[in-house]
Amino acid sequence: MYSVPKLTDYSAAALERASAELFSALGAEASAVKNEADWKLFRDRWMARKNGVLTQINDLWLKAAPKDAKREAGQQVNLIKEQVEQKVEGAKAWLRAPVLEVTRPGIEVPAPELERYAFEKVGAVDITLPGVRRPIGAEHPVIKTTNEMVRVFQKLGYSVADGPVVETDYYNFESLNFPVNHPARDTQDTLFIAGQQGKAQRERLLLRTHTSPVQIRTMEKMRPPLRIVIPGVVHRNDPPDASHSPMFHQIEGLAVDTNITFGDLKGTLDHAMKEFFGSSVKTSFRPSFFPFTEPSAEMFVSCFICGGSGKRGSDPCRPCKQTGWIEILGCGMVDPNVFEFVKDNGYDPRKVSGFAFGMGADRIALLKYGVDDIQLFFQGDVRFLGQWA
Repeated sequence: MYSVPKLTDYSAAALERASAELFSALGAEASAVKNEADWKLFRDRWMARKNGVLTQINDLWLKAAPKDAKREAGQQVNLIKEQVEQKVEGAKAWLRAPVLEVTRPGIEVPAPELERYAFEKVGAVDITLPGVRRPIGAEHPVIKTTNEMVRVFQKLGYSVADGPVVETDYYNFESLNFPVNHPARDTQDTLFIAGQQGKAQRERLLLRTHTSPVQIRTMEKMRPPLRIVIPGVVHRNDPPDASHSPMFHQIEGLAVDTNITFGDLKGTLDHAMKEFFGSSVKTSFRPSFFPFTEPSAEMFVSCFICGGSGKRGSDPCRPCKQTGWIEILGCGMVDPNVFEFVKDNGYDPRKVSGFAFGMGADRIALLKYGVDDIQLFFQGDVRFLGQWA
């Protein structure tokens, strides 16, 4: 009986040899299926979630593969998964009554050969056979990362908010305390809609550069207290490379109430990072600047890849640049000037306070899944995306 070997060689030739051995065993076991009980044993041996052959392949081949071999191993594991599913379904399809009579009297065909006989000799089609099976999709790794992070804040009582991707200058900049001459208003960073020259600046349309406009829009509709998390796509005029894309995803959050302090901000984000990355991670806050928060900070987490040591064995840890820390988001207390724009809806800066934070979902996905090029997320290559199926 076939048992899954551990691989020490992940070259293409070695993967093909190991796969060929597996396919040979798979075909032999499939041909031995004679009845429903045999089929169930066959199915469970290869597809059981806890200890099936597919699960062992995923653990011993894909998860154990070195980083530079994960793509090839993932493609091979996906091929094996597809072949096993087809064999299991095929073995079930041939199970029929022991002996059945077909169109001409006196001709009896054993059940495992009935469908083949009917198709080749008589021209009939068995409509009970399974149809063309469509492959089942899976969450995109960026969407999966976003949903996981959003769920962390939902457990803390945050609601999910959304807003338009095409925004006005007012919501994207002015109401968020961006001065008129702020560099982010320049076309070097922002993608403006053409033909807006005749409009007042605050009315000009653009592709939002962050999901922060949703904060203002939500405060216009809802009175405090308020706790929202805002996932969404944003755009900036960045040339695409391994770490930049003109389109990417953000997750922002806003909490407003009476007597909210920077301590509440630190406690909330520390808890969220431990929920997402694991209870062993530590957090660190370092002063920074953002127009819509004051004071502002950048939050770092201890490197969950090297454990904060800065090294992976004898090699340097590239994700944290050997520092043991990874910058994960920007945050701060909401600037009172921002509250002035929604003061009439209960956000008097003398009575309420709040904090906000924002992070890039794509960058977190890069770190979490060990991907070294953000462009892979957006090229639509199913061989790459299928690794998360």
